[in-house]
Amino acid sequence: MIGQFKSLSFINLFVLFFLVFILRIGLYVQLPENINTGFSELANRLLISQDNLLTPFTNITLAGLVVFVQALWFNRIVNNFNIIGKSTFLPALVYVVSSSIFTPFLFLSPPLVCNFFLLFILYRILSSVKDTAFVSIMFDLGLATAVATIFYFPFIGMILLLWIVLLIFRPFNWREWISILIGYFTIIFLLGVYYYWNDKLAAFYAIWTPLTEAFPIFVKIQLQDYIVLLPISIGLLLGFYHLRENFFKSFVQVRKTFQLLFFVFIIATFTFYLKPDYRINHFHLAVIPVSTLLAYYFLHANKKWFYEPLFLCIIGFIVYFQFV
Repeated sequence: MIGQFKSLSFINLFVLFFLVFILRIGLYVQLPENINTGFSELANRLLISQDNLLTPFTNITLAGLVVFVQALWFNRIVNNFNIIGKSTFLPALVYVVSSSIFTPFLFLSPPLVCNFFLLFILYRILSSVKDTAFVSIMFDLGLATAVATIFYFPFIGMILLLWIVLLIFRPFNWREWISILIGYFTIIFLLGVYYYWNDKLAAFYAIWTPLTEAFPIFVKIQLQDYIVLLPISIGLLLGFYHLRENFFKSFVQVRKTFQLLFFVFIIATFTFYLKPDYRINHFHLAVIPVSTLLAYYFLHANKKWFYEPLFLCIIGFIVYFQFV
């Protein structure tokens, strides 16, 4: 399958679409009775009543369609900016698989929706890094981060990412740093006014209480999660090895892009504690950097007898643990 997706064949679109739902086959066979994926928090944050309008079948299907669209957008970003060195369908393939690692990833959830915002941020940065009017771009990204924070509170950590972007890609300009905060607090101010009009200022202050929580030392992960992560971890280690060998042979912007993706992974991983009722679907925010490194490995790997079974092993584990 890896060899098929190394080319830009049109048939890969249909194979990819088919794979999206094959990776959900266990849930379609044994549909859960109900799904609580966190949108009730968004409804409460917007002070509106929320009924579970989506059946489990509809939720899982919509999630699959969202992942398919995100995979195509991610693939276009990687190819347009030559991040892994060649235009292929591998980024889309790996994104679909990485977005299905854990069963909670297969549901429509706020972290999944927030990947649209993360892809938008990545695209705007890479397409505008040489623009002189970067102040307005960072203002827009501050706005996008604030809107995503309303969808899913831990996304607030991406403010740090925007400042890291300025450190990596731009010479120091205090206006660009400040414009991020101005854009972010523009949305937050409007949200505060909305709460004030509804006489709910106390609830507005309560939104920010997770920022005062202590960082947890232990995170509960089930044994089957470790097993699923094993082949993924092998691919990531091999991808890092190949990247290390070619890192300084790459274009400067490609090197900076991988540095940026590294910080996306770090921030996405360590902001889980900002969610009071932690769920593993939070780590959907780390799918973009993970998929980039895996796509880099599968593109540059030479031993077909190893990387093809490794990829099939990942798919097999994903489907198998949906039935366990």
